[in-house]
Amino acid sequence: MSKKVSLTRYLVEQQRVDGLIPGQLRLLIEVVARACKRISFEINKGALGHVMGSAGSENVQGEVQKKLDIIANEVLIEANEWGGHLAAMASEEMEGIYVVPNRYPQGEYLLLFDPLDGSSNIDVNVSIGTIFSVLEKPQDHPGVTVDDFLQPGSKQVAAGYCIFGPQTTLVLTVGDGVAMFTLDREQGSFILVEENIRIPEDTQEFSINMSNMRHWDPAIRRYIDECLEGADGPRGKNFNMRWIASMVADIHRILCRGGIFMYPWDKREPQKPGKLRLMYEANPMGWLIEQAGGAASTGHQRILEVQPSQLHQRVSVIMGAKNEVERIDRYYQELEASGNN
Repeated sequence: MSKKVSLTRYLVEQQRVDGLIPGQLRLLIEVVARACKRISFEINKGALGHVMGSAGSENVQGEVQKKLDIIANEVLIEANEWGGHLAAMASEEMEGIYVVPNRYPQGEYLLLFDPLDGSSNIDVNVSIGTIFSVLEKPQDHPGVTVDDFLQPGSKQVAAGYCIFGPQTTLVLTVGDGVAMFTLDREQGSFILVEENIRIPEDTQEFSINMSNMRHWDPAIRRYIDECLEGADGPRGKNFNMRWIASMVADIHRILCRGGIFMYPWDKREPQKPGKLRLMYEANPMGWLIEQAGGAASTGHQRILEVQPSQLHQRVSVIMGAKNEVERIDRYYQELEASGNN
């Protein structure tokens, strides 16, 4: 790429030329990007910044929080340039919503985020990230309620993530494909490195936590068994497995070179439909995957069509290469038709 295009310039062009995004949404995305830069700097300090290890507390999910979980959450909450375009936020780390106090007219947007996905990897210096999703606030009433956030993923107007690894990379969609930006630390800006990212419809690489295999339902076991049989099995080709235990890192790999990611329901907690959070993880990642030509499913329906009933709702996740996701959906349909689900 001969000419460097910054995130700001890219968004301005999306607003001015293509008319894809309103000015207030552009400003909101830029603020999220600035917050991600600050989180990146905090992470880069590592032990020198006294940010490693457990914070000795639990989040609303009952999970032990890392110090950086709390720091990243505070960075996003305290970003001092939200202005009038943001009405309220919801975080995986907080029980309820946070209404933005500002001096401006009621904001137009709602921001949801997982401040630090994959935080179990912090202390071993493996890639982690921030995931975000933007919804329009319903304008038929004043103020903000939890119900305003309970919109299906198909209603998102922007979504993305920032992955903190060998490079700090921001991946974004506003509904017109997927673009990728890398942080130029000397310049202090996110620079466009790729746009119109596409995921191959077929793959020979899958991502799943194999240690949970005994807990899966038959549709997922059937799919994985066929992959493991390789060229001698019904698929007629060999598969590789990759698992980083950071959704951001696993999805980033799929956007870069293809594959399929699965975090399915399992019988350890049968009352929960899945492990990952619908609104903070599955919806934004599902939209990115779809915008890149892939598919995102629970095994029973398109993720973006799931109607949320609560802020921290969980869901089964199968996303990536379109033909592989559709194959697993078909296995679920066959299982249901046989009455063995």
